[in-house]
Amino acid sequence: MPYPKLLALSLWLAAAPFAQPQTEPTRPPITGIAHFALKTSDLASARAFYGHELGFAELFSMDNPAGGVLLTLFKVNDHQYIEVRPELKGETEDRLSHIAFATTDARRLRAYLAGKGVAVPASLSPLQDGNLGFKVKDPDGHDVEFQQLLPGSMQSQRFGQSMPDTRISDHIIHVGVTVGDRAAADAFYKDILGFEETWHGGRTDTSVDWVDMRVPEGDDWLEYMLNVHNPSPKTLGVMHHFGLGVVSVDAAYKRLLDRGVTPGEKPKIGRDGKWQLNLYDPNLTRVELMELKPVQTPCCSPMKTR
Repeated sequence: MPYPKLLALSLWLAAAPFAQPQTEPTRPPITGIAHFALKTSDLASARAFYGHELGFAELFSMDNPAGGVLLTLFKVNDHQYIEVRPELKGETEDRLSHIAFATTDARRLRAYLAGKGVAVPASLSPLQDGNLGFKVKDPDGHDVEFQQLLPGSMQSQRFGQSMPDTRISDHIIHVGVTVGDRAAADAFYKDILGFEETWHGGRTDTSVDWVDMRVPEGDDWLEYMLNVHNPSPKTLGVMHHFGLGVVSVDAAYKRLLDRGVTPGEKPKIGRDGKWQLNLYDPNLTRVELMELKPVQTPCCSPMKTR
């Protein structure tokens, strides 16, 4: 090839707009539990339970465009809430609305999940409360929300407020949902989202009925509730639960008694070696008070800590 033609070819190759390799979106941090959303058939009774008995302040309510109250938030801390929705239609309906995890970048997380083949909304815009978030379905059909708190949102405007000393706890440490296929749940929560198993246990030393899956950039965890078949509404309320961390279950129990609350159960040490106390709201959703550290050796497997 004559030299001028070789030079021209080299210049053309250098200037050609070849497509650059596309970098796959990376997962932004998932830092903890944002809220647990439950359904009730009696908002007044739910307010008495979460507000008076458990001592949480009602932060705000949102109106339903169709009329009535859409939801009421009870504040646990600046970044965690119990969301109560007065939409339970019947005794056989699941009390769980959805579980929500906090992320630092909802848009990037949406893009990351889309790249992994997860069905996500086509786009994101600020929610009614001024935050950014979206929902997906996990392999068991549970609604899982990812929420990014934004400056100026209804929650952010109230940082430092509505956290009275009456709160029975100041931290939601875990949420529990039923899981029918552990491998499928792991493919979503572990392989795609980066959750990590920290403990598994069972009703016997050789069974696996519960698996604790810690969020990747925090200490809160999701509890797989395994081996649940044809549950009654009460059983489903036991399984679909959330855990509140306390320094002392015994002290929390005594505070409840002082408020005139008589729990249906007494404190006990669970299979994970931690003191716990089970409470039930008016529609049978379980609220588990739990100490953070085991006082006995956990059954079944070592407990992994950071």
